[in-house]
Amino acid sequence: MVISELATFATRHLAVVRLTTSSGAVGWGQLAPVHADLSSAVFHRQVAPHALGQPVDDPAALGARILRAEYKFPGSYLCRALAGLDTALWDLRGRLAGQPVWALLGATARPLPVYGSSMRRDLTPAAEASRMLRLRDEAGFQAFKIRVGGRFSGGQDQWPGRTDELIPTVRQVLGDAVTLLADANSSYAPEQAIAVGRQLEDCGYHHFEEPCPFPELEQTAAVAAALDIAVAGGEQDCDLSQWQRMARLRAVDIMQPDICYLGGFSRALEVTELAAAHGLTVVPHSANPSLVFVAALHLMAAAPHAEPFVEYSIEECGWLRGVYDGVPVCRDGRVSLPTAPGWGISPRQEWLDTATVQVSRQE
Repeated sequence: MVISELATFATRHLAVVRLTTSSGAVGWGQLAPVHADLSSAVFHRQVAPHALGQPVDDPAALGARILRAEYKFPGSYLCRALAGLDTALWDLRGRLAGQPVWALLGATARPLPVYGSSMRRDLTPAAEASRMLRLRDEAGFQAFKIRVGGRFSGGQDQWPGRTDELIPTVRQVLGDAVTLLADANSSYAPEQAIAVGRQLEDCGYHHFEEPCPFPELEQTAAVAAALDIAVAGGEQDCDLSQWQRMARLRAVDIMQPDICYLGGFSRALEVTELAAAHGLTVVPHSANPSLVFVAALHLMAAAPHAEPFVEYSIEECGWLRGVYDGVPVCRDGRVSLPTAPGWGISPRQEWLDTATVQVSRQE
């Protein structure tokens, strides 16, 4: 059985992949969100030509061959496009076996606890704490992540004093029973990051994410060595050699691969194996309720060294409205694993009909 057709259904924000085999079997995947129309163009130019006519039984090997063939173009867009092929192949494997992906990996069905992930820096500390308290009471969240600093801001806070007020305010409002995390989105130089990390430690936060500019692993390693709080990172990285450097430097305590930024589920599994070999834990970056989040659930279910909570966005995501059937939702602070074969979700035909379609076929 070989790949006979690859179709993308793309908007600016999201692109879904339909993989069809020579036997007529179908698997569904997704490119990385955001500028997905550009990633779709890369998919048909630099991924599909290498994949058509190839066997479907080894997604990792096929992905590695494509990256070698396109070695002149390492980096984000190629990996964002490759993710569509790899995730479609994993969905196909599950559908052919009649099992969800997590079952193929030997995991057992169970609800997974999630942390409510804030994406906002425009709220006052009091307003952020208030909405998290409401979500704790309404949906049962027992963990939340706040945003500190700016966003790759060169040390600038979103506004003066916001982070100094936010860290203790959220802890005071939510109480000691709730697990709290913080994400700096590459905001700080090491000295600033250590100072903020000390504040987080004083307030009992669980992890400190991306404290320094993410390409500067030595800076992050210095912060991790200075702090007791766990340092997390890696969501932006798509080069496995960078992940190997991250592990060797012990730049982070928690590795955070984004399945679609990285190039797919197969490469994310490689990162989890690397983390295990170095005594590190993992929690995928899954900042929106698309296939990225669903695939992260399958990965977390199968990883014995996973963190306690899966990332779950608490923001409205209008560009995802109406795309998929079956995306799990949080109830009592947990999300149930999909039980249908493959990823356990499918795109809605009504949404596919609105997207821009491009098809590559085996000649």
